Amino acid sequence: MIQLYNLKTLRFVNSIFSCAFASKPKRFVLADPKSSKLCLPNQLLCRPITSEISETHQDFKVNYLINTCGLSPEGAISVSKRVKLESPKKAESVLALFRNHGLSQTQISKVVRSRPKILSADPEKTLLPKLEFFSSLGVSRVDLAKTLAYNPYLLVISLANRILPTYDFLRSILSEKNVIALFKRYSRIFMESQFKNVIPNIELLRESGMSPRGISLVLTYCTPVLMVRPEQLGQLVAEVKEMGFNLEKTTSVNALRALCGKNKLVWNRSREALKRWGWSDDDILSAVKKNPQCMIVSEQKLMQAMDLLVNKMGWSSEMIAKYPVVLSLSLERRLIPRCSVVKVLLLKGLMNDNLNLGSVLKPTDKQFLEMFVNRYIGKVPQLLSVYQGKVDIQDA
Repeated sequence: MIQLYNLKTLRFVNSIFSCAFASKPKRFVLADPKSSKLCLPNQLLCRPITSEISETHQDFKVNYLINTCGLSPEGAISVSKRVKLESPKKAESVLALFRNHGLSQTQISKVVRSRPKILSADPEKTLLPKLEFFSSLGVSRVDLAKTLAYNPYLLVISLANRILPTYDFLRSILSEKNVIALFKRYSRIFMESQFKNVIPNIELLRESGMSPRGISLVLTYCTPVLMVRPEQLGQLVAEVKEMGFNLEKTTSVNALRALCGKNKLVWNRSREALKRWGWSDDDILSAVKKNPQCMIVSEQKLMQAMDLLVNKMGWSSEMIAKYPVVLSLSLERRLIPRCSVVKVLLLKGLMNDNLNLGSVLKPTDKQFLEMFVNRYIGKVPQLLSVYQGKVDIQDA
């Protein structure tokens, strides 16, 4: 009973205090805004409104990214968390600038998805000078759009402190044409993290005996070779020299490329695959010296090419080792069409079996058509259709 009485008394007292506070003028409630007890009702009223505004703004960003920037719903939700979009006015100016410089909707979506903060950039001061600079180099609108979609970081880095100094250095080594080629192939060289090893590695190649032309080829077409740490490049140079390559000759450039980074894993797999076809270490080394690229085709493509040339065409594995360039040629565009024509001619007795592999696969398309198709088209009217893949060998 005592406990019950105390409980009732407590509730009664609380109700009195509640009524007392409720009866006070409003200025008493506002006199101490830091009081958590007195402001609790105000906080409870404000929370849903703030939350609603926040959710509405988030919905606006997501919808804008979907409808205007072309992002998927999932992508828009993810990007909306990384970008401030108080008003669409600046973003519209950025998007209009991209469209005026040839970027498609798909390419714009890639740029926004990768670098969402670019929607808040100043289009006139930050973006336009970079676009105008790259255009002034002679980069076409199509190529510039492709490059920016692949590497939108170019629009973020400083023109004065990063892009121009890098360009000036590249131009001191390369022709204008090769600078443009490098920009299209490997624009990441303009990023500071990618460029830091380039200068010491170029010096290393010079000291190792590589000619200026060789260095130009490495920089333009085998750029990742110069991105590795100098000690790694030193090891690559030593390995290439040990194989017998002369760094004064351009074949050493392809050897460096074939042994660099992930290509080394492909090289090792190709080595094992070719041994299964009977190649000795000497065969492999001889082939590498003639054509280092033969070691960095995919294992699947390598096996398909060897199967076609050895099992279906009857050329020996040793002969292929003498013409390793054929392993780098396209199966669909070169090996299969030409082998199909030659197979038809062999089956019809128009050629003998000791045909040289190099004479079939090394000539240009024009030369091959003249020697193996036009020459026999009178006897085999379907020969051109066989070459074009329109007629099977057995139907010719």
